[in-house]
Amino acid sequence: SGPIERSKSLLPQFKQPRRANADDVRFAAERLIEGTVKKVLLADNLAILVNTAYADPAQFSGLELAFAAVAYALQIYCDFSAYSDMAIGSARLFGITLMENFHAPYMAQSSKEFWHRWHISLSTWFRDYLYIPLGGNRKGKARQIFNLFIVWLLTGIWHGANWNFICWGLYYFV
Repeated sequence: SGPIERSKSLLPQFKQPRRANADDVRFAAERLIEGTVKKVLLADNLAILVNTAYADPAQFSGLELAFAAVAYALQIYCDFSAYSDMAIGSARLFGITLMENFHAPYMAQSSKEFWHRWHISLSTWFRDYLYIPLGGNRKGKARQIFNLFIVWLLTGIWHGANWNFICWGLYYFV
């Protein structure tokens, strides 16, 4: 769930190991607590609500199902960002700095902006290691559209090798 750190940033930190200082420990503690709260108190409790509604939707009103859909969006954010918070905090205990992976994605004004804020390390990995090497937007509009199609198809497959995720990736391509 990330962050997916780049070798140019991570490897020098391994080559020049350092001990965590008091600021690192404080930062780590804050991120570990934040991640634990998001996971245990928020995501896990939202999952109970969501799973109940999704298990038998006929028992719930449209408004309740809409609420469950919003709760699901919050659940997956809290899950993913919690794991990133815990990874970032744990790494800092060893003096390793990892990139931020989420930046208020649900505050985005567009789908494009959302993906710049959500799982940042994955989005930038696909950009840097797939989209740009395929030619990005430098080889004409048709090639740019093809490159985006490939990126979103593979993003869907990365999330899970079944049709739901492939369709999810194609939806964001469109």
